[in-house]
Amino acid sequence: QVQLVESGGGLVQDGGSLRLSCAASGRSFRKYAMGWFRQAPGKEREFVAAINWTGGSTYYGDSVKGRFTISRDNAKNTVYLQMNSLKPEDTAVYYCAAASRPFTPSRAADFGSWGQGTQVTVSS
Repeated sequence: QVQLVESGGGLVQDGGSLRLSCAASGRSFRKYAMGWFRQAPGKEREFVAAINWTGGSTYYGDSVKGRFTISRDNAKNTVYLQMNSLKPEDTAVYYCAAASRPFTPSRAADFGSWGQGTQVTVSS
């Protein structure tokens, strides 16, 4: 398994932007598809975005399409989530996850490794 560490969360105003990063350990990062999920208090974990092994395919949850962009740098073992036009309803703990086998992007159970999460708070 790969170990994941998220960073870049924080407090931002409605309409603002943040970029989350997820650094992965190990030399096999390029073998993993990567995803971002989020969980708000009292709500179920929600799929945000995913990217395949090469970065050639990306997937987004309906609530973030057109506002968020996922990308990866395999040379740096890092995946990013650029979040623009943030809304108060985007407030949640954001988790980075890795899938080592064929996966369904929105299916959390397909991701075997998870980070500890980073808090994103959007104020109105």
